[in-house]
Amino acid sequence: MDVRISSMTVLAAALIALLSSGFCPTASAQQAAQGQGAQADQNQPTDAKKHKTKEQLAKEEEEAKAKAKKQAAEQRQAAQKQRVADQQKANEQRQAAQRQKVDAQQQANEQRQAAQQQGIDAQHQATQQRQAAQQEARQEARQEARRQTEIQQQLLQRNVISQQQFQREAQRQAAQKRLSEQQQAQLVAQQQARVAQYRQMQQQRQQNAQRNQWLVQLQQAKRMQQYQYFNDYNRRLREQQMRYQSQQFDYNNDPYFYSAPIYIYYRGGHSYRVNQYGADLLRQAINYGYEEGYRAGRADRMDHWRFDYRGAYAYQDGDYGYSGWYMDRDEYAYYFRQGFQRGYEDGYYGRYRYGRYSNGSYSILGNILSVILQLQWNNANY
Repeated sequence: MDVRISSMTVLAAALIALLSSGFCPTASAQQAAQGQGAQADQNQPTDAKKHKTKEQLAKEEEEAKAKAKKQAAEQRQAAQKQRVADQQKANEQRQAAQRQKVDAQQQANEQRQAAQQQGIDAQHQATQQRQAAQQEARQEARQEARRQTEIQQQLLQRNVISQQQFQREAQRQAAQKRLSEQQQAQLVAQQQARVAQYRQMQQQRQQNAQRNQWLVQLQQAKRMQQYQYFNDYNRRLREQQMRYQSQQFDYNNDPYFYSAPIYIYYRGGHSYRVNQYGADLLRQAINYGYEEGYRAGRADRMDHWRFDYRGAYAYQDGDYGYSGWYMDRDEYAYYFRQGFQRGYEDGYYGRYRYGRYSNGSYSILGNILSVILQLQWNNANY
């Protein structure tokens, strides 16, 4: 468009230049046709005509210039309009492209949000299903636990009833069966030797500095609850030993020395026979052990100490409740430690899996005691 306007401008300028120079094809032809003879006579009219032609040419030149300017202005306006139209069209196309891009982004965002929402809904649904399954599993577990508890209680009740019946029958038979005088004398001799040995051990124990070392170690480790339990244990142990030393035993009238053994139990690959009073002492050892173990385990838990029932002083001592009568100290200590281990575990974890608490004291459950002792009725002769 700009090239065409420039060409027209050049042509208009050339035309104006020709007119300005006096070039006229019609006047030249007329002058050639006239004769040279009439040229002198006609000089005056010819000059007038030439003057008139120049005015016309000037006018025509002005008109041509005006017309060329007008055409150039019109062409510029047309070109301007065309540029505006092209620019407007380009703007509209650009805006349309931008709107299309925005629509595409919005559509992609909506699709992404829809996918995210779908994922969230699916995750929420999966969570609800998992929670429902867990709730159902917990409910089934509680039901199973209740069922097992009921079964254990029934078994425990049956064991207690059976044990009571067994004890009554054993006591009845024991009352009818007595040891011979020789057997009684043998038991009395064993007992006298056992008591003498235990008292000697007690005297050595009082001179032993091991307890003081324990106190120092507990203080250094800042185990204040265990420190308090240790002092309480030794105080109760001293009071108990003093009571035992003040007791007087009548060998002739003590039923332990004339009652026949009615139970048999096994430990370490060996069998042992005891009468009712020996069996009662074994049960006492387990119960004392459970009670002391619970107190020691609770103290370690309160001190935030590690689980270590073997490291407890009372476990290593194994003497609480032993008086030197009816059985060897090692036998008593073994069953004391059996109860201690289970009591310590319950005390350390703050539960009653192996025992119970009643009337200010701890005792092991009957079914656990039966599992530990496994006493059997002895029908053989002593």
